[in-house]
Amino acid sequence: MRLFTCPCDGQLLHFENSRCEACGENLGYLPEANRLTVVRAEGDALAAEGEEGRWRFCANAQHAACNWLVPADGEEALCLCCRHNRTIPDLSIPENLSLWQRAQVAQHRLFYTILRLDLPRPTKLENPETGLAFDVLADEAMPTGQNVMTGHDSGLITLALAEADDAERERRRTAMGEPYRTLLGHYRHEVGHYYWDRLVQDGGQLEACRAVFGDEREDYGAALQRHYANGAPPDWPMHFVSAYASAHPWEDFAETWAHYLHMIDTVEMARAFGLGIAPKADAAGALAAEIDVNPYREASLDPILEAWVPLTVAVNSLNRCMGAPDAYPFVLSRPVIEKLRFIHALVQSGEAHTAG
Repeated sequence: MRLFTCPCDGQLLHFENSRCEACGENLGYLPEANRLTVVRAEGDALAAEGEEGRWRFCANAQHAACNWLVPADGEEALCLCCRHNRTIPDLSIPENLSLWQRAQVAQHRLFYTILRLDLPRPTKLENPETGLAFDVLADEAMPTGQNVMTGHDSGLITLALAEADDAERERRRTAMGEPYRTLLGHYRHEVGHYYWDRLVQDGGQLEACRAVFGDEREDYGAALQRHYANGAPPDWPMHFVSAYASAHPWEDFAETWAHYLHMIDTVEMARAFGLGIAPKADAAGALAAEIDVNPYREASLDPILEAWVPLTVAVNSLNRCMGAPDAYPFVLSRPVIEKLRFIHALVQSGEAHTAG
């Protein structure tokens, strides 16, 4: 993620801003240009500062759930992100609207990365078999006594709306014994399953992936039952990025994929802030880093890792000063780094950009 500036007055803007607090102008995001810009009424459409053509806001702007723009002369009412929504909760319920707005913030941040990586992203309308879609469901839509389960099935990602409630998500995090559980993390994990299908299975990378993550033909249901009954093996930190990743190769891939997206998004933002890390107490310079790497353009994972490790140590230390949990409570062992290298090579490959 990067920072943006208002073209009128240079005011610093953030990705979700829909209005510049300095000049008062309305703002819209142009996803293909990766630009947040001023928009003004021009007849029955909008003019975007510095852009040719006419625009309109995504239809979900009426719910304060999207600030992305679509061409005014196009047939699509929804933006490149929102058109992947298959089911949304009943927005006439005020609590649902508030939680869904939070879910949409996470989903748009996910699609920022998907677009920057130029990954395949067909909708289910464009391709029913390989398309990507989201059902964001509230528990009241389920039969009595049942709760929505977050998961992935053949390109359809189901997200429990309750995960957008901070208190409920923290309750579940504690009950599951997880050090980290976020709404954006759910999106990144579940879309990892989707891209396993598209880039590994359909991309001819099965054997290469098995050599790194293990054989996914292991019985998935039995593996999950064993994990929930017995927990992760004692030495899981030596081989996996999280305890849940040890459950099955599919979960290992999805967890590692999510962590890869965490890394590139955070490193890009650190670069946008011009961060440098040079602790005076670190005489050997092991934690020194000048974060000036564009993670979307690096052919090798090494420069990203060189920025990531010092950055997470610094951020975790700052969190502890505020009495907050570590922002990144994970350790990257050598096997995990090799898995991250595999994913970096996968998303950088030409096949990833031509798959559909």
